Amino acid sequence: MRVGIVTPAWNMAPWIAATIHSVLAQTHTDWRLMVIDDGSTDATADLTAAFVDQRITLLRQANAGVSVARNRGLAELDPSAEAVLCLDADDCLAPDALARLVAALDKAPAAVAAAGPCAIMGRVLRPMGGDLVEPLLCRNRFANGGHLLIRRTAAVAAGPYVPSLAYGEDWDYLIRLALLGPFTVARGRAPVLHVHVRQGGACHRLASDPAAFRACLDTIFANPVLRARLGPARLAVLRQRAEAESQWIIGRELIRHGTSSAGRKWLRRSLRAQPSGRRLLLLAAAHALPLLPKKLRGPFTSYATGGAGPGGGVGEATRSHAR
Repeated sequence: MRVGIVTPAWNMAPWIAATIHSVLAQTHTDWRLMVIDDGSTDATADLTAAFVDQRITLLRQANAGVSVARNRGLAELDPSAEAVLCLDADDCLAPDALARLVAALDKAPAAVAAAGPCAIMGRVLRPMGGDLVEPLLCRNRFANGGHLLIRRTAAVAAGPYVPSLAYGEDWDYLIRLALLGPFTVARGRAPVLHVHVRQGGACHRLASDPAAFRACLDTIFANPVLRARLGPARLAVLRQRAEAESQWIIGRELIRHGTSSAGRKWLRRSLRAQPSGRRLLLLAAAHALPLLPKKLRGPFTSYATGGAGPGGGVGEATRSHAR
């Protein structure tokens, strides 16, 4: 199976070489990588062009945003590619990532995509399989597209990423993908992807912004296919759950940014909307943070004290391309 890899890149000079090297190291060698330089002002394009491999293509465009870049990459992929993986320009694939994902997709002909674990924020996020429409409507279950191999026909049928979404464009896309069929899961517990979250990235900037979540949720829940499939009553229940999840993420990210008082207010708001014993305990921990050593702060670990770096991630936050 030939895999097309789409990598939008905007000022990714410190990381793009490592990302490309991780693709070159794949044990599954039938791939084509397209790097879309989205108007970078650093050495991103030059570093990419320095790789001499016929399987790597560099496209350049004026800065238009990650969704436009991703859409262009998907549109211009090698037509022989049977599956697509959207790899962020600061993340790295494990050497056996494509081999495991391709094997999973081959064994599940009805599946629209195959997912594998990813290393994120010092932990490993385990993917879900099956019908993911309702689970994804509550919250994004994936760090990003780098640990998800999508069947090419499904990627086309799902339609383009929405350029107007500054945050959560991948979440909206995955829901449209899930409406087309089930997901399958690759064998093995080792990560197929190592996620790099850094200060200044989209998650760091926007995951604490209520307006960014609202725009994303409005787009997702306006989908007429969802309304036809689930009905307005069920959709309203799921939106309420998604809003509670978003409130929790906003609160957690505000605490990570150092605004603990505002963050705890959002956590309490989420807990009232969607009670949970686990989150009640986490809320208590959030109040006790000044007394806790850094290694015990869990999901409230500050970005400045270990929340970013190679192999880092965002936990249960919806993560956009790091820009």
